[in-house]
Amino acid sequence: MLQADDAPTNSTLNACMSRTLRRGRVALSRPAGCPSLALYLFDPAVLEGPLTHDEAQAVVAEPAYWAFCWASGQVLAQFILDHPERVAGKRVIDFGSGSGVVAIAAAKAGAREVVACDIDPDALIAIAANAQVNGVAVTVCGDWTAREGKFDVITAADVLYDPENRPLLGYFLEGAPEVLLADSRVKDLGDTRYRLQAVREGRTWPDLHEFEEFNRVRIYLASA
Repeated sequence: MLQADDAPTNSTLNACMSRTLRRGRVALSRPAGCPSLALYLFDPAVLEGPLTHDEAQAVVAEPAYWAFCWASGQVLAQFILDHPERVAGKRVIDFGSGSGVVAIAAAKAGAREVVACDIDPDALIAIAANAQVNGVAVTVCGDWTAREGKFDVITAADVLYDPENRPLLGYFLEGAPEVLLADSRVKDLGDTRYRLQAVREGRTWPDLHEFEEFNRVRIYLASA
C-alpha cells in the first residue's frame, strides 16, 4: 500500500507519461467539472503537431487513463463534494480510480478512510501524487480482490464502457451496503437497485472532443 505521504514528484509522472507518448508530460490543472481539486494531468501543450504513427499506436495500445479526468469522474467528484453526507465518517473504496479524483473528493468530504483501487501501476503513482497535492490521505490498492476489511461505500465512474463489465453492478453490492456510480456510456443499467440521483453535463479534461452524448453523466445510488 502506498500512502499520499510517499507521493512522487511530477518528474516521475512525466516518465510514466512518456512510456505511452514519447512527448508526453503532465501539468497541474483544475478540471472544469470540479475546480476545487488540482490534479496532475496530461499537458496538451506538448502536441505542437499531429501524432506520428508510432505515437498513435502507443497511445491506443497502452492508454494512460490516469492522465485524463473523465467526465463521469469529475461529475461524481463534485456530487460528493456537494453532498458530503454520502461519505462523511464512512470507509470508502473507489473502483477503477484513474487519476483518483473521486477518491480525493471523498477524502475532502470527510470520509473516515479512502482506498483508491486501479490495476494500472502508473495510476497508483498518480493517485498518490494527486492526493498529496490536495492535502488528503488516500491509500492505493492495485488488486481489487485483495482489499482489506469492510467498506461502507463503493464509488465508481466510467467503468461500464465494456458490456462485459455489466456484472460489476451486482459485484459492487456484494462488497458494500451502498454504491455511488456515475456513467455516461450506458443509458439503461438494467438493474433497478441503482436509482438515478442526478444528470449533469461534463467534459473530459483535457478535452478529448468526445461525442456530445458522452458528456451527459448520470449518477446512481444503490443500496444492498
